Amino acid sequence: MKRRLLYTGLVLALGVNLFFGAQVYVQSAEAAGKNDIYRNLRLFSLVLERVRQDHVDGENLTYQDLVYGALKGLLSSLDPHSEFLEPSKYGDFKDDTEGAYGGVGLTIRAGADYLTVVTAFEDGPAWRAGIRSGDQLVRIAGRNALRMSDTEAVRLLRGPPGTEVQVTVRRPGSEETTDLVLKREIIKIETVRDLDGRRRFPLGADGIGYVRVLQFGEQTTGELEQAIEKLLDAGMQGLVLDLRDNPGGLLDQAVKVCSLFLPPKTLVVSTEGRDPADRREYRVPTRGKHHNFPLVVLINQGSASASEIVAGCLQDLKRAVIVGDKSFGKGSVQSVIELQDGAAMRLTTAKYYTPSHKVIHERGITPDIEVSLTREEEEALNLRRTPGLLDSPEYADRRAEIEAVRDWPLERATDLLKGIMLYQQRNGKMARASKAPTVPRD
Repeated sequence: MKRRLLYTGLVLALGVNLFFGAQVYVQSAEAAGKNDIYRNLRLFSLVLERVRQDHVDGENLTYQDLVYGALKGLLSSLDPHSEFLEPSKYGDFKDDTEGAYGGVGLTIRAGADYLTVVTAFEDGPAWRAGIRSGDQLVRIAGRNALRMSDTEAVRLLRGPPGTEVQVTVRRPGSEETTDLVLKREIIKIETVRDLDGRRRFPLGADGIGYVRVLQFGEQTTGELEQAIEKLLDAGMQGLVLDLRDNPGGLLDQAVKVCSLFLPPKTLVVSTEGRDPADRREYRVPTRGKHHNFPLVVLINQGSASASEIVAGCLQDLKRAVIVGDKSFGKGSVQSVIELQDGAAMRLTTAKYYTPSHKVIHERGITPDIEVSLTREEEEALNLRRTPGLLDSPEYADRRAEIEAVRDWPLERATDLLKGIMLYQQRNGKMARASKAPTVPRD
């Protein structure tokens, strides 16, 4: 009896072992199959060929079309910031970050019918030809612009300097159109603006300056230095640095912008990734002048990437007070890798950390003082900052309403700077070039 029970137990144990062993084998086989590069490439090739042969419009598809589409899907499935850049898109990307391109000096937006001019850059080809904010582009390079995407329009308007492009323009409220021939020039993308969206930088009341950084391109630090020097020459005692709706840009420019306000060798940001080469520290250069006036930085939900690096660094080191809404939380590093035929890919390879080792990604920067705007107020302020836009007939009926909207975060920042400067004056602690002040917090 005991022997029978022993045999039965052994059989059951063997059966359980075989069952779970089989499960582990199946799972191991499945895992091996998922990582078998040749097996999966055969699957990809099979699908690629079946699409070419059997899709209803397959005769109009090239292998490049299909591979580009597959690469877009592959990279976009990894995270929201990795992407495949076709040659034309990669060219636009380089233009935007390098700070100059061949074009006619227009920013446009797509509407329900025709493209509308948002800004005509002063002294650019379009400006000199008489194009202004609010004008509509009816035809571009001989093509009807009805419901044309802004991406396609930009492709047609840009080109080598010295070449020409014909446009047909219509002013809102009029059915008359004007044909213009614009000669393309090198257009500099200005990333630093004043309160009116220009580069005049007038000093505000009580010695308070205002500078807005739209994005971080190759020329940003130089433009910001020029603006600060102009404001200092006019007697500036404190500065509002506006990074609201700044989507980011170049990491080295974020570090250089911080270096304008911090002493040498100060840690600005660090990166950490799987590859040891992606684990780096970025510090203020050992040489260079830094400013020591009181500083307030404005951020909102549209502040991302490089703008979060600046805000996070200056907040951690108590060099600035951060005012506004919590930032976007895009604290990852995208390495741009050039591929064949002029294409490229942006691949997320690391994450950013502030000097106190706080992660930015998916958390954002929380302001010291939270001041929010409604969506309607934000839209009105953006319209007001676009040079010449309120002069267009499109906004004639709303101009007074838009101009009456108050910028609450900016007002709070200005009041805060007044308090800091008054505190410093009464305590004999006006800023010196060698030492950054610790500003009081609410």
